[in-house]
Amino acid sequence: MFKFVLLCTLAVASRADIGEEDGVLVLKKSNFEEALKAHPNILVEFYAPWCGHCKALVPEYAKAASMLKADGSEIRLAKVDATEEADLAQEYGVRGYPTIKFFKGGDKESPKEYSAGRQADDIVNWLKKRTGPAATTLGEVAQAESMIAENEVAVIGFFKDAESEGATAFLKAAEAVDDVPFGITSNEAVFSKFEVSKDGVVLFKKFDEGRNTFDGELSKTDLLAFIKANQLPLVIEFTEQTAPKIFGGEIKSHILMFVPKAADDFNDKMAEFKKASEGFKGKILFIFIDSEVDDNQRILEFFGLKKEECPAIRLITLEEEMTKYRPESEAITADNIIAFCTLFTEGKLKPHLMSQDIPEDWDKNPVRVLVGKNFEEVVFDPKKNVFVEFYAPWCGHCKQLDPIWTKLGEKYQDSADIVVAKMDSTANEIETVKVHSFPTLKFFPAGDEHKVVDYNGERTLEGFTKFLESGGKDGGAPAGEEGEEDEGIDDMEDLDEQDSDSDGDGGDHDEL
Repeated sequence: MFKFVLLCTLAVASRADIGEEDGVLVLKKSNFEEALKAHPNILVEFYAPWCGHCKALVPEYAKAASMLKADGSEIRLAKVDATEEADLAQEYGVRGYPTIKFFKGGDKESPKEYSAGRQADDIVNWLKKRTGPAATTLGEVAQAESMIAENEVAVIGFFKDAESEGATAFLKAAEAVDDVPFGITSNEAVFSKFEVSKDGVVLFKKFDEGRNTFDGELSKTDLLAFIKANQLPLVIEFTEQTAPKIFGGEIKSHILMFVPKAADDFNDKMAEFKKASEGFKGKILFIFIDSEVDDNQRILEFFGLKKEECPAIRLITLEEEMTKYRPESEAITADNIIAFCTLFTEGKLKPHLMSQDIPEDWDKNPVRVLVGKNFEEVVFDPKKNVFVEFYAPWCGHCKQLDPIWTKLGEKYQDSADIVVAKMDSTANEIETVKVHSFPTLKFFPAGDEHKVVDYNGERTLEGFTKFLESGGKDGGAPAGEEGEEDEGIDDMEDLDEQDSDSDGDGGDHDEL
């Protein structure tokens, strides 16, 4: 009996080691496996205390934990301070903050990466999809009404035969969508309540038209296209919460209106913008960005804008290469925006390439200063071998490289055929080079072929010297091959998140 009591006491003590804050378990390496045994389905956030995005997630994460508890769910939410638990973070491949992983059934070997939005509803819906049926069976009108009332967007399949081909296709579509709840019903009263007379699918939403009825062939592909085209508002604000939905969607052409929400004519501008959006639904995503918000300043900078230049319109495509477009007229009217978008969809627009003016002393220092307007003239000089650093002023890795790059410039300052240069790629763009991370180092050898060689060697004075003395061979690679992992800009969302290394320490952990 004593042995039994002792074992129970030890077990309780072990469980007690798992602390809790606002309904969220606090995990460490010492209690991680115990938590997985006690809670087979557990969502774990790896965070850093200084990370702005992690701080913004705290209330939504706690709210999601509360919602699950209220539903009687056994799913638990947990968090790990990755700066304190470095071994645990390394074990699960944490490279940015926050990183969120779902451990299902106590499986610690292959957790699933969380892929939905950062609002409580998104988290709860995603978890329910991972642990229960893809679509909730709605046997009563009240159940359907509750689903619609509690969610910004909900999709309901109306099928008199739940085993039909259409119902099967609907369930397959439901399994593929993480951020929207799905319901399915065969109940006549539910059909009648929502004025549905035959098998079909309706998307209910708390904005724009209020509901959309699917009228195509009941296939998974067509249903997914229908949902993705209608689940976002005609005009959506770019925020911490909406960013995953904006960039995770199928529409890769985005028109942006930068405007201060506090402006007296904000509602007038929004009315014009929304009116223009109606004809481009499913083709171009219309987004507005509050130009007065501090967190959005990096995005303005990316488009070469300043707060005082707003309101302004820009268009960007997020395909393999990001391409920006600027309207000829800055007047924000529905007619101007429609004309601009029409030219874009017809392929009649030329990309907008930013460039600073050429500095008077651009060639006076050991490291030459390049801008868009003098780039090609310098780097494609057939008599010169030009080594260029493409940098961002806020990039910690670039700041670390700066003294070495300056020494390299001094070393070749008097060379007849070697030029060391740099270009601020946040303010200058060229067609011949697309920069996705900072710093990017490229070599343009002498000759008429306009060749480009990526530098992938050591970022030391010795490494750079060997590279230049070998004519771009020692440490070089054909343009396009990936090298060292740097501070990347794969889409606009990254711009809002590249603040974790703004102090210039060159740390590896960026906020993702």
